[in-house]
Parts: sequence; structure tokens; C-alpha cells
Amino acid sequence: MLRIDILSAVPNLLDSPFNHSILKRAQERGLLEVHVHNIRAFGVGKHKQIDDYAYGGGAGMVMMCEPLAQTIESIPNWEKADDIIYLAPDGETWNQGTANQLSLTSHLILICGHYKGIDERIRATYVTREVSIGDYVLSGGELGAAIIVDSIGRLIPGALNNESSALTDSFQDGLLAPPVYTRPEIWRHQKVPEILRSGNASKIQDWQDEQREKRTQERRPDLFE
Repeated sequence: MLRIDILSAVPNLLDSPFNHSILKRAQERGLLEVHVHNIRAFGVGKHKQIDDYAYGGGAGMVMMCEPLAQTIESIPNWEKADDIIYLAPDGETWNQGTANQLSLTSHLILICGHYKGIDERIRATYVTREVSIGDYVLSGGELGAAIIVDSIGRLIPGALNNESSALTDSFQDGLLAPPVYTRPEIWRHQKVPEILRSGNASKIQDWQDEQREKRTQERRPDLFE
């Protein structure tokens, strides 16, 4: 079983993503546990403050050390987690290979940043990995955390009804998936390719391989290279 703990300043943002479809099924089957922790529970003073002005000036607030530290240390066996991940614009770009790797772990902690980020001392003291989901900025790390949990959770054996489905997804071997079709055979004068209706598994596989390479070369030449 994989346990994922998420630290958030706005935990309600994560109410929906983990309560439907594949992730819900993975949790019901005892394959995945997702725990969302409200950083404000450890906020400072009567107003439960979790952010303060940045040293050196400049616009924007910075998430404080102590609320984050106490939230992390409240997690059972936090010090034995496989990775403590901070979602940050300057982290490594998330990809399928990393999702595959982390799906084999047993405990992950994700820190969702807000404002101008978290105090650098938290990164130095606790964080073992920093991840970015792309070259753009969001209001906080919650949506990124949901993406990471989804991409990992679906890879856990037993989460998908057909486990071989994940092996043919885009990016699993550096290529995009081929075109796919379903019934009806003819839709608005457009036919399903004859090869897919031939029943010849070997030729179908060859066609799919050709299409994967062609689509990757056309749409993601960076991957193809």
C-alpha cells in the first residue's frame, strides 16, 4: 500500500480529486491512502498565521518555518518517508518515468506552496525532492499535488481493472499513444481504418507502432529525438 500525505493551506481544494474514479477505487481496495493536512492547524497565534513578509523586502508573503515543520512532524513515521516532495517552479519537471518510480514507494509527503513559496530553511531541512508540473505558475500547489497523486495512483497494481492498459499509455516508452477508435464502424462518413478491423493481431501491432512513431515525430519531436 502507498500512503501519500499532502500539506496544504487550503485543504478543501483537494476534496474532489481523490473521491472519484480510479483513485477512489484504489483507496477502497486498500492500495492507496491519501491524507490531507491543514497547515493552519499549526499556525502561529490566535489567527493561526502561516505566512509572513519576506526578508529583504519585495511583494508577496512567504510561508513560515514552524507551521510547516510541525505539520510534517505530526505525520506518523514522517522521517521514514521515501520522499518529501515540494511542488516548486524550479523543481524537476514531472514526467511518466518519475510517476513509475514513485508508484513503487510506500510513503510520500507532498508540500503545497502558496504565496511566494516556503522558507528556504524548510527546503534545506526536510525536502528530498522538488517537482514542477510545468513552466507556469498556479495559485498554490494543490492542483499540482492532485496531478501527481493521480498519475502515481493509477499505476499501483490493482488500481486499474485492466493493468495492461497503463503499459500502453502515452510516454511509457517515450512515445505517444496511437489513434484509437470505437463503434460505430462508420461515423459521419469517416471509417475506422481497415487494419483495425482485420483481426490480424500482428499487423495491427505493426500499424500501431508505426502510428506511435509518426504521431510522436509530428507532435512531440523533442520526445522522438
